[in-house]
Amino acid sequence: MSWRVRGATVPLARPVVIGIINVTPDSFSDGGSFFSVPDAVAHATRLVAEGADMLDVGGESTRPQGATPVGSEEELRRVLPVLRAVREACPGVPISVDTVKASVAAAALEAGASVINDVSGLRLDPAIAGLCAAAGAGLIVMHSRGGVGDMSTYRYATYGPDVTGEVVAELSGQVGVALAAGMGADAIVVDPGIGFSKRSSQSLAVLSQLPRVVALGYPVLVGVSRKRFIGEITGVTEAADRTYGSIGAAVAALSRGARLFRVHDVRATRDALDTAWPILSAGAAAPPG
Repeated sequence: MSWRVRGATVPLARPVVIGIINVTPDSFSDGGSFFSVPDAVAHATRLVAEGADMLDVGGESTRPQGATPVGSEEELRRVLPVLRAVREACPGVPISVDTVKASVAAAALEAGASVINDVSGLRLDPAIAGLCAAAGAGLIVMHSRGGVGDMSTYRYATYGPDVTGEVVAELSGQVGVALAAGMGADAIVVDPGIGFSKRSSQSLAVLSQLPRVVALGYPVLVGVSRKRFIGEITGVTEAADRTYGSIGAAVAALSRGARLFRVHDVRATRDALDTAWPILSAGAAAPPG
């Protein structure tokens, strides 16, 4: 299995680690840390040296405390200089841009982005799918509910007894929008949106039943890094200190079929996944008894 992105094919023969570059002043765990172009580039080159296969640049926070939406002009002011500089500093490394706006996606694709990571799953601006299709870019379709300001809160965490079933059904509909816009199935990745419009118990249920998401037939990305549910389980209140719990969740997701991992702590996650992968693969290949 592989994932077709703009200008490249991302092999999924081993776990794919996507390093996070937040160029926002208010992200939940590293807001403001990489806001300047030089800091963002230094961070990008460090992530690649630590083993990141891809990089994900985001200019609008969806933090769980309630994010403040930003306009397209401000988001572009944050993202485009970093995207161009990172593209030059890390040639050959696919870069995704995290946005819910078609105008930002269009500019990012023109500036060299390989993937658009839409945390609204095309709900807020379906035109993103057509732009990605026309550019031959990859698309990450994430499950969420609500808008930028409240999709990471519990406002829409209203599910019946089968949380995963609802997530799978909604993701399937969102993927249908992408396909109808001309996206090739081999260019789509799905993300169940851990921590987005989900209470901790609901996120854990989805992670536990991740094979049902895998059964949609698309590579599955998970973003568990430093999430709130990890803090609730471990008692670690500072998001930046949740490395160990994040690794535990990533390895568990790997064992249930996830193949792409959007993370803050690349080296630790890379080592953990690369160690777990041959063990899990050998176990899957081993004859019974």
